[in-house]
Amino acid sequence: MTHSRLPVLGPLRLLTLAAALMFSTAHADEYSDVSQLVRAGKLPEALSKADQYLTTKPRDPQMRFLKGVIQRDTGKTTDAISTFTRLTEDFPELPEPYNNLAVLYAGQSQFDKARTALEMAIRTNPSYATAHENLGDVYAKLASQAYNKALQLDSSNAGVPPKLALIRELFSPTGAKGQRPGPAAVTAPTAPAPVATKPAPTLPGPVVAKAPVVNTPATTPVPAPIPAPVAATPAASPSTVVAPATAAVAPAATAASGANPSKDAEAAVHAWAKAWAARDVKAYLASYGKDFDPPGSMSRVNWEEERRMRINSKSKISIKLENLTVTASGNTAVAKFRQDYKANGLAVSSRKTLDLVKNGDRWQIVKESTGT
Repeated sequence: MTHSRLPVLGPLRLLTLAAALMFSTAHADEYSDVSQLVRAGKLPEALSKADQYLTTKPRDPQMRFLKGVIQRDTGKTTDAISTFTRLTEDFPELPEPYNNLAVLYAGQSQFDKARTALEMAIRTNPSYATAHENLGDVYAKLASQAYNKALQLDSSNAGVPPKLALIRELFSPTGAKGQRPGPAAVTAPTAPAPVATKPAPTLPGPVVAKAPVVNTPATTPVPAPIPAPVAATPAASPSTVVAPATAAVAPAATAASGANPSKDAEAAVHAWAKAWAARDVKAYLASYGKDFDPPGSMSRVNWEEERRMRINSKSKISIKLENLTVTASGNTAVAKFRQDYKANGLAVSSRKTLDLVKNGDRWQIVKESTGT
């Protein structure tokens, strides 16, 4: 199925469900059945099966996301917009529904709405490369509209045509090196492999078809607040499960002895995760140093308020860290791991990197990124 190309810029990237969200073991067969119907081109049957599943599990984010993709592929744009909008309301920590919403708005030439949706996706996950690229395309379209308007108002302005031509050349199929081609068929969601006793798979990096698009970025829920002090000890196993806690936990930045910087920084990471799982906002926020740069253009005050709201809105949070490696050099350290996040029935897996700095006897986070 092909889609008309937006004037001036190439098509935005629409995400498919399989790579965007993590499938649960219990319902992997249902997701797989619907995905197989989509790949076979049996979209009405796929939509019917998705609706049947949702009658008993109406809040399931994965199936609702897949339903939105099917609605979009069958030309039911209004229904797809409604589906993705409700997903952003029920699961604001997921950036993919915002991205797909932006693609649909852009297809209707509602570029201001598309820009707003993409800014929300990036605010939710600052490392979301697809949303950044799509936002650049939307800005290019808005610029094109503004230049055209300028020419209408003043056709003698010699400075505008070269700028407009540059944008058109940039997004032309035969233009600048490496540009995306014209519209192509949007690939159907790939059926996920059922997850057995193994941990849920890490979300892969972008893999896209060039059209209203299919991409697979890592998904990350926005962190949550935290409880009171507790000494954190790194787990001996490769993975550490942090279940919801009722006891107070220590701030994620307390160093043990200073004799082993890597171990001390690792302990700080575990304490940060425990504070998050325990919904201890005070200890969670204390894990971040004064030099921490909040995502997007948010101020530190606004970021902390948003984190406080997100964490307190969850009745239960579980954080699992896997394959944690910490490299320390002097007063700086870098921690890399896979994070499995569960809260109120939502499960998301992502790769994460934390940059830490030692302030006095405490290791604190100064940068947080996902998908790296």
